[in-house]
Amino acid sequence: MSTKKHRDRLDEALGNVPQKFRSRITADYLELKKRHARSQFDLTWDTPGLTVGKFCESVVRFLQHHLTGTYTHFGKHIPNFPDECRKLIHVPASAGVESLRVIIPRALVFLYTIRGKRGIGHVGGDVDANEIDAAVIVRVCDWIVAELIRVFHDLSLEEAQAIVDGVVERSIPLVWTIGGKKRVLRPELSYPDKTLLLLYTDLDFGVLIEDLFEWVEHSNKTDFKRRVLKSLHNAKRIEWDEDNDIAYLSPLGIQFVEEKLLKHQ
Repeated sequence: MSTKKHRDRLDEALGNVPQKFRSRITADYLELKKRHARSQFDLTWDTPGLTVGKFCESVVRFLQHHLTGTYTHFGKHIPNFPDECRKLIHVPASAGVESLRVIIPRALVFLYTIRGKRGIGHVGGDVDANEIDAAVIVRVCDWIVAELIRVFHDLSLEEAQAIVDGVVERSIPLVWTIGGKKRVLRPELSYPDKTLLLLYTDLDFGVLIEDLFEWVEHSNKTDFKRRVLKSLHNAKRIEWDEDNDIAYLSPLGIQFVEEKLLKHQ
């Protein structure tokens, strides 16, 4: 399903949310989902955490509008995000259902806190929890969107969840790491394309030719070097260091992978 279809379906499901809030919530949520799907390929787990802030701020502005009649206008900084959420928690019960007054604001504080306090986008710390953090961030955002759909579209939680499940970016990773090996999960790709994808998974250090040969499952190492590596090197998509028998993906190679191989992933 294309991003446009995802957006259209979410837009319809959130049809009772005013358009100026709905369009931003939808765009921020889909960007979060897209980045999380991408993270499963390149293992940059901090990217969902770097985008969840916009989603939180869009949702809290809508809740301010819905529960109090006023909101922090888009383009104006929210000086103390947790305080704004706490204000919503203390509005009268008559202002709206409990999930909008209490549960979602608390969930937003959690998301905002995990984004700022757990090393998302930062270097350091004893344990890299970014993969776990990214999974939690995305699932909490899924729940928030499902709850908004449930409340504003008068659906059951199961029906709302089904809509969310129908618009998420279901992405099988192109490269699978298993038992110290890597495998490209699109067997129809050519050996050069598989090689570029595998190099894309390790942009900083390159990949040993011995590993590349094994990972692409080529049958003849001499042929692999002559027909695949030499051709890619001549096209400037890789740098093949023959002395150390290692290959690196070039800027042209990165561009090819992102525009040709990952564009529809």
